[in-house]
Amino acid sequence: MKPKIFIDGEHGTTGLQIRTRLAGRDDLDVLSIPEAERRNRDMRADFLKEADVAILCLPDDASKEAVSILEGHNSTKIIDTSTAHRVHPDWAYGFAELDRAQRQKIVDARLVANPGCYPTGAISLVRPLRDAGILPADYPVTVNAVSGYTGGGKQMIAQMEDAANPDHITANNFLYAMPLKHKHVPELQMHGRLERRPLFSPSVGRFPQGMIVQVPLFTADLDGNPSLGDIHAALGAHYEGQDIVQVVPLAESVQLARLDAEELRDTDIMKLFVFGSEDQGQVNLVALLDNLGKGASGAAVQNLDLMIGHGGYGE
Repeated sequence: MKPKIFIDGEHGTTGLQIRTRLAGRDDLDVLSIPEAERRNRDMRADFLKEADVAILCLPDDASKEAVSILEGHNSTKIIDTSTAHRVHPDWAYGFAELDRAQRQKIVDARLVANPGCYPTGAISLVRPLRDAGILPADYPVTVNAVSGYTGGGKQMIAQMEDAANPDHITANNFLYAMPLKHKHVPELQMHGRLERRPLFSPSVGRFPQGMIVQVPLFTADLDGNPSLGDIHAALGAHYEGQDIVQVVPLAESVQLARLDAEELRDTDIMKLFVFGSEDQGQVNLVALLDNLGKGASGAAVQNLDLMIGHGGYGE
């Protein structure tokens, strides 16, 4: 029998993207609730309990409610795309490339928390250097990032695209979360294996999909004062054999005059770059991805495939 998949919140931005990715697959039975009934708790409960895997594309409180509905109903596996469970000890973190053991943890898990888009980029750069003993746990990590506006969901899409919206945003690029208390910081700190709370400064650009995440470092403050080549080698070793997370060769990186945040739009790939100045002892680590691809819906489908025994990407 085909695995039954229910996307709770399929009419939202992430849910629609997941549904699109699954539309052409004949190996799954995708259950669908009518849009008019999406807030019908009893109907949602029936779909959640019927599914082999429920993918929650809901706000945090609604995700917690869905999980409570399934309490004691262990036959349904759950992928939660909200922030509600990303640092919860009972949930596997759904970043398969996190380390060599993470893929199997997802395979074996009933509960998987899908990563945030910004943390996916930042953790992909930080975690390999922590695991390689290059980045000290107490290093004052700074993360600067820009995302496409679809990351803000239907509300922000309307603010950016609809001039008649009472809260219409006219800016081409805007900074937010200025008090430095963004909800993604706890997962970035935990899964990045950082003892010191990282400083995270996000912004949004006037483009629908795409993302650039930057982590600047001073090499003299890293363990062993590594060269750019040493740092690149650590990233390369960490992601060896992966096909979704790609470490761009140094020789290719140095030839770039600019980096386009939309380059990987509509893909599930993430590219990692090492830029910097050897003589100045400065390096800028950069992750390039689609905020709705590897940053959200693409990762959810990757986790789904792992959880139903289809291997997933990156083998």
